[in-house]
Amino acid sequence: METVVVTGVAGFIGSNLADHLLAKGYKVLGLDNFSTGKTKFLESANNHPNFKLIVCDLSDINSFKDSLSGYDCVFHLAANADVRFGLEHPRKDLEQNTLVTFNVLEAMRVNNIKKIVYSSTGSIYGESQIIPTPEDCPMPIQTSLYAASKISCESMIQAYCEGFEFQSWIFRFVSVLGERYTHGHVIDFYSKLKKNPNKLHVLGNGHQQKSYIYIQDCILGMMMGVEKADNKVNIFNLGTEESIEVLDSIEVIKEFMNVQPEIITQNSIRGWVGDNPLILLDINKIKSLGWMPKLSIKNGIQKTLEWLENNKWFFEDLEK
Repeated sequence: METVVVTGVAGFIGSNLADHLLAKGYKVLGLDNFSTGKTKFLESANNHPNFKLIVCDLSDINSFKDSLSGYDCVFHLAANADVRFGLEHPRKDLEQNTLVTFNVLEAMRVNNIKKIVYSSTGSIYGESQIIPTPEDCPMPIQTSLYAASKISCESMIQAYCEGFEFQSWIFRFVSVLGERYTHGHVIDFYSKLKKNPNKLHVLGNGHQQKSYIYIQDCILGMMMGVEKADNKVNIFNLGTEESIEVLDSIEVIKEFMNVQPEIITQNSIRGWVGDNPLILLDINKIKSLGWMPKLSIKNGIQKTLEWLENNKWFFEDLEK
């Protein structure tokens, strides 16, 4: 597998993955429509001779289908990742996740590309009764449109593996932290405290227990799964063996920023519909291949805050 396609290449995970692949000697074709991706995230990749970028809309298969000719594998990361506001635009997850994934699979089929690496989510486990949650747990009721669209994508990919002899690696991530982090509670709290260091409103009661993984640990886990697992369909959780309460993560942010705000919480175990109050994935399957996360959740939060502190341009972009 020497020539690969990365969809969503200008995003948080996609751009970090592209840099890793290029450093390992891969030829990389990046696809992105820049609806949320950032040109600055690709500064390193754009200067690499083995990188090619195509700006296209994956919802239009004709805008990218012919470009995939000659490639060996697709890392499909492009998606709408907005869980919290999913109910405000119900079609977005269907269109940008499920239907786009269908287009990617069809473009692969036309170009005889048989391998796909897919970024799924631990959200597909809903409010699982089994903690830590393994890959083969009984599938619970879906609690968000985002998760429902992702499990639909997983099912489609598996059907293409059966029907068209594809091979897949599906990774169910917890939330990812680190350099180029673009959305989630760390950036929300950091941004709020930059504007008002004296008061912080928290969605839910703050006791939601979450798991996170550092971006470079996430990428190394994906690569190990791809290199060492060889089934027709390979499904792995990617996370850490720890979790952290929202209020405890706020303590890390407060310490970093040297602020002491009044914390205002709500009387609810969920911050919004689909906000799972307890997330902790069983990672024994990927560990059996020799992978272990190197950074703790606290270290991942600190790395994220350092990046945010050193990249003021990111907030200027957000406010445009």
